[in-house]
Amino acid sequence: MKKLLPWLIAAAFLGACNSSDELPAMKQRWQDMEVHIETRPTPPRPGMAEILAIATRTGGKPAYDLIISLRTSDTDPWVQAIQDGHLGVYRRAAKLDVGERATLQIKIQYGKEETVLHFPLKLDASS
Repeated sequence: MKKLLPWLIAAAFLGACNSSDELPAMKQRWQDMEVHIETRPTPPRPGMAEILAIATRTGGKPAYDLIISLRTSDTDPWVQAIQDGHLGVYRRAAKLDVGERATLQIKIQYGKEETVLHFPLKLDASS
C-alpha cells in the first residue's frame, strides 16, 4: 500500500486539475522560467479570486527562489504572494473586475533583477 499511495495521490491531483470547465492556463516566459497563472474560481468572475502563479525553470524544476507580487490596477500597491513550500507555487487573493481590473500584473523579483508580466483575464460576468 505504501508504494501505491503516491500514485493514488498523483492521480487524484491530475483528475482535479483537468476538469472539463477549466480554461487553458495562461503562460509567459521570463529568463529561464515559465510562469503560468490559474484562478479560483475558474473561469474568473468579478469580485475576489484566488490567484496561483506557478513558476518552473527549464526542465520542469520549480522556481521557488522568487519574490512574486501582484495587483490588478496601476493605482494599487504591490502585494506579495505567499509561497507554497518549495513547489514554485505562489498564492494571493485579488480583486477582479471588468475594465482596469481585468489585467493581472505579476511582478517577479529574482536577486537584483525584476520584471512585470501582464495577464489579461477574460472575466465571466454571467455568474
